[in-house]
Amino acid sequence: MDKDNANPTILNVSELPTRRDRRKKASRKASESKLDAIMRKPQYLSTPFCDIPWSDDTESDDDFTVEPIDEQEVYDLISTISDPEHPLSLGQLAVVNLPDIHISPSPSVAADPNTLTRVLVKITPTITHCSLATVIGLGVRVRLEKALPPNYRVDVMIKEGTHSQDDQVNKQLADKERVAAALENVTLKGVLDKMLETCV
Repeated sequence: MDKDNANPTILNVSELPTRRDRRKKASRKASESKLDAIMRKPQYLSTPFCDIPWSDDTESDDDFTVEPIDEQEVYDLISTISDPEHPLSLGQLAVVNLPDIHISPSPSVAADPNTLTRVLVKITPTITHCSLATVIGLGVRVRLEKALPPNYRVDVMIKEGTHSQDDQVNKQLADKERVAAALENVTLKGVLDKMLETCV
């Protein structure tokens, strides 16, 4: 089978956005704080025989609160999906990009789990006549519908001006009956399962 795009642009994995980048910066700032060093519990009070109550600001209750799902988390879920044509991920091929993921209403710590939240992912095919754009869109949709809570509505569409038939592909991806019928197709389900094998 001939590939639609035999020579796609490939991003280095180290260039892809990650949450770890943000955490490293935050931990550096915290470790540089002089107040943090002064308020830290002394080592000798950490033994199991010490029953003295001590306020330790380094371990707050915030560590156990549920964080809202944000665009970075959605990106992390879909960027590792394998491209059906190349042995690369959708993140490496820039088919999915962090700025093209939108969540509404905006994620917040006080988000109500009963509120309907919309996740919109705009995908960018590697070439304007990509015959597998619908399959890639289905893969993104299936991955997010399996991973996100039930109050999240997932919409996947082709980014404007990046595909010669973006209206037609978007219509297929938005039609719930067509999506359900496609997922019952054994051959297509096999392709999607293969694409999602690389997701952790």
